[in-house]
Amino acid sequence: MRTPEPSGVRRTVLPGGVRVVTEYVPGVRSASVGVWVAVGSRDEGRTVAGAAHFLEHLLFKATPTRTALDIAQVMDGVGGELNAFTSKEHTCFYAHVLDEDLHLGLDLVADVVLRGRCRAEDVDVERQVVLEEISMRDDDPEDLLGDAFLTALFGDHPIGRPVIGSVESIESMTRNQLHSFHTRRYTPPRMVVAVAGNVDHDDVVAGVRRSFADRITGAAEPAPRRGGAGRITARPALSLTTRDSEQAHLCLGVRAFGRHEGHRWALSVLNTAIGGGLSSRLFQEIREERGLAYSVYSSVDTFSDTGAFSVYAGCQPENLGEVTSVIRDVLASVATDGITDAECARAKGSMRGGLVLGLEDSGSRMNRIGRSELNYGDHRSVEETLARIDQVTNDEVRDVARTLLARPMAAAVVGPFATVSKLPASVRGAVAGS
Repeated sequence: MRTPEPSGVRRTVLPGGVRVVTEYVPGVRSASVGVWVAVGSRDEGRTVAGAAHFLEHLLFKATPTRTALDIAQVMDGVGGELNAFTSKEHTCFYAHVLDEDLHLGLDLVADVVLRGRCRAEDVDVERQVVLEEISMRDDDPEDLLGDAFLTALFGDHPIGRPVIGSVESIESMTRNQLHSFHTRRYTPPRMVVAVAGNVDHDDVVAGVRRSFADRITGAAEPAPRRGGAGRITARPALSLTTRDSEQAHLCLGVRAFGRHEGHRWALSVLNTAIGGGLSSRLFQEIREERGLAYSVYSSVDTFSDTGAFSVYAGCQPENLGEVTSVIRDVLASVATDGITDAECARAKGSMRGGLVLGLEDSGSRMNRIGRSELNYGDHRSVEETLARIDQVTNDEVRDVARTLLARPMAAAVVGPFATVSKLPASVRGAVAGS
């Protein structure tokens, strides 16, 4: 079944349910291939926390016809890149190659995703690699803080658990658990093959038919709709991770909207105005006016049924109280009065420029169409997206600010504080009950 797309993206659904989306990018000599699977850390049970990420590592170790060395040598031999990443709601395996090596890249990625072996000896080797990655995360205050903040915001709900898992869950994971996760979750209706660059759609579809031959059977099953993984019952909390560090790292914020709630454009404008650039309120107030922090910004995480709006700042421990007070004052002011028309116009201009400049290579185009297919099942052209940004009014932004910033706040701190009681009062006061 072929569906023409007004965005310039072409889409084909193959028997069995594998979706193929492509975008021709003029003026490039590369091709970016991604096999996206609608499986992430929120699909794990508590006892197998980190399984999706562990499996992502493991599948590169061997296939029935290739060793890990074979895989590396093939990709190095054409100067390409082969990698993968896991998030809360999906996993992506991708290759970036010259256009003439498109089918090699496609075959290699498909071989890893579909036929990667879960050998017991590889599980033991890769277990140590993942444990090293957890240690590396623990040594990076911003990464550690990000995981701690989402746990403080969502509690033990799957959204609140780290993608990477924990030392305990990784040490106890068995080969059978990982193999079962692979065979049960990596099914054709959950898969999207996204390809962008100097490519022809029909040629890509023919390549997918060859590489996925054993999965392209029967009727085209519809993509399963992602459901929530239970109600979020935990109240936003305050988390402290004690580290003997030169800086204190703070993240505070609130639960935001799911991607299907219709507020995402206004929320993006609000986020940009509050902490998305050099002219944002937080940057101006905290860095430019007071010199209290080198790095300060806000961000948005969006999932199928919920999300998070957060503010990060890194500062000297003795300044944490003042930094937190300024952040809270800025958020309170925006919640009450919204942003100005000038701020709204600047934020929309920043988003437009960032969107266009961020899509100047085949890899970013592949990421865009892969995520769009998995998350929404349709595709906007760049021009349609720019027009949608332009349509956002300041009244919409004010309504979102009023709703969002009145919600209960969570906070996480990584720094040289022995106990929560030693944190500044402004940090403790940001979170109800702390």
